[in-house]
Amino acid sequence: MEKSIVLKDGVKEFSLKNENVVALDNVNIEIKPGKLYVIMGHSGSGKSTLIQILGLLDNLTSGNIIINGRDVSMLSENEKADVRKEEIGFVFQSFYLNPKLNALENVMLPMYINKDIPPKARKEKALKLLENFGLANRVKHYPKELSGGEQQRIAIARALANDPNFILADEPTGNLDSKNEEIVYNTLKELSQQGKAVVVVSHNENIKQYADEILYMEAGKLRKEI
Repeated sequence: MEKSIVLKDGVKEFSLKNENVVALDNVNIEIKPGKLYVIMGHSGSGKSTLIQILGLLDNLTSGNIIINGRDVSMLSENEKADVRKEEIGFVFQSFYLNPKLNALENVMLPMYINKDIPPKARKEKALKLLENFGLANRVKHYPKELSGGEQQRIAIARALANDPNFILADEPTGNLDSKNEEIVYNTLKELSQQGKAVVVVSHNENIKQYADEILYMEAGKLRKEI
């Protein structure tokens, strides 16, 4: 079975100051491996809500989310957590590295809840990931000792710790300068070329040159760039 995330007729509503807000308005999208998807839109358009729905971090008001052929819309929170652990890696604008852990320990962190990775294999795998991202000489450095670009590459390595099929990145270069922005975009593009499905939410026009598919959110509706 081909891996995919499919959102069917997705609606997300919530109340804000006694008003009903429609964050997602009948959204349909299919995410497949080997492609880098870019979702753009103004602040408040619903793009971050969409990526949270795709990553099972939030629940739909109505509609269905299907991952690898399985409808996961009605799973319990614990069951959704298991799906996230196995299938999805997250990268955020804020790196969310543990300041008390060095680079190696931060990358190893997700592996501790993965029974499929033997304890003896965690360090070796984390070292390999850091090496792949040009961080072999930063293994014992703590976040405060690293540049923003290095921290974000560590965050991407951590997102890959459990070898997920899908990488969801929400404004991953929002805190970076142009040089590190390019490094991160190239890294995400390479991951898609290696067979991962990569979804990047961004307002930065520079990401478009890396995209296989560009989509726009506007007032909760999703459309493809023509």
